[in-house]
Amino acid sequence: MDIRDQQWPWFAILARTGREGNATFALQNLGYECYMPVSKSIRRWSDRVKESEVPLFPGYFFCRLNPHNRLPVLTTPGVIGIVGVGKTPIAIEEQEIAAIQRAGKGGIPIMPWPYTQVGHVARIKEGPLKGLTGIVVKVKSGAKLVLSVSLLRRSSQLKLVRVGSQTDSQRHLMRTRRSRAGQLRFRWIQLG
Repeated sequence: MDIRDQQWPWFAILARTGREGNATFALQNLGYECYMPVSKSIRRWSDRVKESEVPLFPGYFFCRLNPHNRLPVLTTPGVIGIVGVGKTPIAIEEQEIAAIQRAGKGGIPIMPWPYTQVGHVARIKEGPLKGLTGIVVKVKSGAKLVLSVSLLRRSSQLKLVRVGSQTDSQRHLMRTRRSRAGQLRFRWIQLG
């Protein structure tokens, strides 16, 4: 049976920092489904500015694998181990990975953020990220939707720009249009 025939759960793979991409590529060549979320980073030097993609969670990437046959993953160059308790790997919830994948494909810049568990849970109501659920955090520059991977205790954020006024403590989140600054404008609904 081929590795791709079975829909195994996602696991977090601990990799050498800076080698996440190489390990992901090697595992994909072996037939594994891997995902390494990236964010854009701007580096400035005295003579130039360079935009590059860096791992959203440095030192980690995600891979679907059979937890009872993990030796090919563990022997891949750049892989240190599989995140779990002791020697038992722990699967990551499907919706956590799906949320980060959808956010990455939605065309909205996604950036690292300190791990957050407290805040108002909100769900995007309309637009390219419809159904995406996260925690809305208010900061000085506006609101951010925080997506977390609880096993890694790491989070990422999407910048939101509120549209309209808040009425009856309900907010609706939808992509309406780009502002003059190029930011996406959203409305969201607060869940509880």
